[in-house]
Amino acid sequence: MIKLNVHKTLSLSGNKIKFSIDISLREGLFYTLYGSSGAGKTTVLRMLAGITQPTEGKIEVNGKKWFDSTSRINLKPQERNIGFVFQDYALFPNMTVRENLLFALNNKKDDSIIDELIEIMELGDFQNRKPKTLSGGQQQRTALARALVQKPKILLLDEPLSALDRDTRFKLQDYIRTIHQKFNLTTILVSHDIGEIIKLSDYVFELKNGCVIRQGTPNELFVSKKLSGKFQFIGEILHIEKQEIIYIVTVLIQNNIVKVIAQEEEIHSLKVGEKIIVASKAFNPTLQKIKYLPQ
Repeated sequence: MIKLNVHKTLSLSGNKIKFSIDISLREGLFYTLYGSSGAGKTTVLRMLAGITQPTEGKIEVNGKKWFDSTSRINLKPQERNIGFVFQDYALFPNMTVRENLLFALNNKKDDSIIDELIEIMELGDFQNRKPKTLSGGQQQRTALARALVQKPKILLLDEPLSALDRDTRFKLQDYIRTIHQKFNLTTILVSHDIGEIIKLSDYVFELKNGCVIRQGTPNELFVSKKLSGKFQFIGEILHIEKQEIIYIVTVLIQNNIVKVIAQEEEIHSLKVGEKIIVASKAFNPTLQKIKYLPQ
């Protein structure tokens, strides 16, 4: 169990806010922090990692205190069992992929984890290349592998896929879910992508002005309770075309394009570019707009 009860006055997006978080996380689940820019999502990761120090409060992981303002306990980042993947990857430019991973190993003798991660992340063909010669997706896979070298129990991901193209994001989402399950991690992701959140997450915390204002499963927060269906897929509307008395809605679902017949009452609130859920029950597809939480 991870318990965070921390407080601090912060300057976020030009405003001073009272950051106050009190949450508990179960081991082995995939969590997402969601909310507008400046809500305090990254601050949660940085406090858990020991990069930002709360003014007061406690951070406790599996019964061990990582931070306690009363007892003046504050473990250094290297003393916390955490892997952290930043937005900009933070790879060493003068080192190859393998050298970046070996550096993170911190001179431990058993380097078998390096070969295992290179295989999982499919980096074998790139392991002797330096970051500047790699694509964004290859750099991100290297950053993920490096974060796992020390075999952490907690993985922190600060919008790791935001700068990547759609196809690469989809592939990296699969890698992230694979390593989360394979290494039995407790993963905490910062993301604005609703489809990504629904695909990856077990539980979501929505933050606003440094506080949690809503929490629940992705379906509880983003999907209408009225929607039912045996199959549900997240997609993006590419085109809406009227044909006589019906509408044809073209939807991109991962790398596939599907066309759904819809009635006027279904599409009146839908727009090109919006994320939607395509649900199918008894071979009758329906469209449901994803609920974005109030900002």
